[in-house]
Amino acid sequence: MPYANEYTVELTSFVYGGECMGRLPDGRAVFIPYTLPGERVRARLVEEKPHFARAALLEVLSPAPQRMTPRCPHFTVCGGCHYQHLDYTQQVTVKEEILRQQLQRIAGIANPPLMAMQPSPQAWNYRNSAQFHLTPRGKLGFQAAGSHDVVEIGECHLLDAWLEDAWRSLDIEGTDIHLVETRCNAAGDVLVILHGNEAQPPSLYLDIPFSVVHISPYGEVILAGENHLAQVVADRSFSVSAASFFQINTPQAEAMVSFVLACLPDLGGASVMDVYCGVGLFSAFLAPQAHRVIGIESSPSACLDFAINLNEFDNVVLYEGAAERILPALNEHIDIVIVDPPRSGLASKALNALLNLSPPLLVYVSCDPSTLARDAKRLLAGGYHLQQVQPFDMFPQTHHIESISLFECFSDR
Repeated sequence: MPYANEYTVELTSFVYGGECMGRLPDGRAVFIPYTLPGERVRARLVEEKPHFARAALLEVLSPAPQRMTPRCPHFTVCGGCHYQHLDYTQQVTVKEEILRQQLQRIAGIANPPLMAMQPSPQAWNYRNSAQFHLTPRGKLGFQAAGSHDVVEIGECHLLDAWLEDAWRSLDIEGTDIHLVETRCNAAGDVLVILHGNEAQPPSLYLDIPFSVVHISPYGEVILAGENHLAQVVADRSFSVSAASFFQINTPQAEAMVSFVLACLPDLGGASVMDVYCGVGLFSAFLAPQAHRVIGIESSPSACLDFAINLNEFDNVVLYEGAAERILPALNEHIDIVIVDPPRSGLASKALNALLNLSPPLLVYVSCDPSTLARDAKRLLAGGYHLQQVQPFDMFPQTHHIESISLFECFSDR
């Protein structure tokens, strides 16, 4: 006999976040990870609200025909992957439909101009970076699903082969390190970033020629090699420092750059603004064509990288600071704006400032369909028209969805 908080549930549809939805006997929606529509499962409630609940999967009673055996033994325990039980071609279709639903439900767009998702060239071993947490015994692992507990791992099939070799060689027991980042490039160069709380970095012995950087509240110390890594996109090299962000799927980053360039009009006399410009991924390809490029970025390390990566151009200006602070202070004509905000989307003040600037073309690079849809609703109300949404699968096996949306403004404001 099941316990009071255990239920048998029929799953009906995918929802954003890597879960499927079913109904409890009282009619409330219940969301359960690692399941598929059409399955009957046994689940235990882990969160209850007046109108919905979340549950942990206990047993699949009737599996869906498309259910696959996951490749990784840590699947459902480690929180990194959500769809290993589904064929990759179906994952792409599911994500595309979830993006459509978010635009319909949140933005109120009945028929979103959504293009077919561009799949990743590699469904596995595509990540050029990874963040490891440490177990109480000092072993590397990933955070468990829905928890801050760390699961020690023996393998990860998302990592580039260079990283797969790199993390296995690390032994950092007995230190104050709480986070370990590993990064690589196509040439096989590896950068290891140790995040700690103490000023004194740990002792380090390396048999492999990695670059290693220690970052703490007291600053950054290079322990071996360099404090940056060169990433190549479309034959252009980008210097990416230890504290800076770069896209984790390099072929898809190149595809996104190509898409943006193909969609933009002649840039000969255009002023282009790149908001949340990072190390200059988009600006570096816009600068050779545009009359002027303005970058806005809050990360000090990314700003330094941007200056290095675009040093050859005289038509580039960079403002260091939060977009919500810089944008309202700008008072000039901008023809094209590219925004690439974090998962939280555009800050309200930043979005208001963009509406006031009213650039004829706005390119929105999103890594979260719900905040994209929220911001799209405000842009539509502010006089913009959504012309096209092109999704890219940057993160196979996970629920994350990257997309680029083109908004045009035809008003005379």
